Amino acid sequence: MYNSQLPTDGSQTPQGVSMGSHTSNFTQRGERPGNERIRVLLKSFGLRTSLIRLKVIDALLVAAQSNRRLGVRGVHSQLLDLDVPLSFLSVREVLKRLCAEGVITFNADKSYSLHPQAAAVLNHE
Repeated sequence: MYNSQLPTDGSQTPQGVSMGSHTSNFTQRGERPGNERIRVLLKSFGLRTSLIRLKVIDALLVAAQSNRRLGVRGVHSQLLDLDVPLSFLSVREVLKRLCAEGVITFNADKSYSLHPQAAAVLNHE
């Protein structure tokens, strides 16, 4: 495929242009600085970090800060609003797994919230 920015004289790189990697200056798309503490939380519960787990827990934390409670549909809607294309079923399965592992709790009103032990881990960060 033709690239108009590359020279046509057969040389590999244009003069005066560094081809060094500058990706370390950028964070991954959608990553927030607070995600590191969620990673530590997941690790403390023996869970691997995945993007969907990060996003689901972050959505619950954001809702809790606003004194809101989210069910499966609420979490899914919030993720869609953030342009995180996850299926409803994927969100539901992640919520179930996080409940089974004790990271979050399923409340009587069918909403989810962070388990007190998980909140304690986050607050110690």
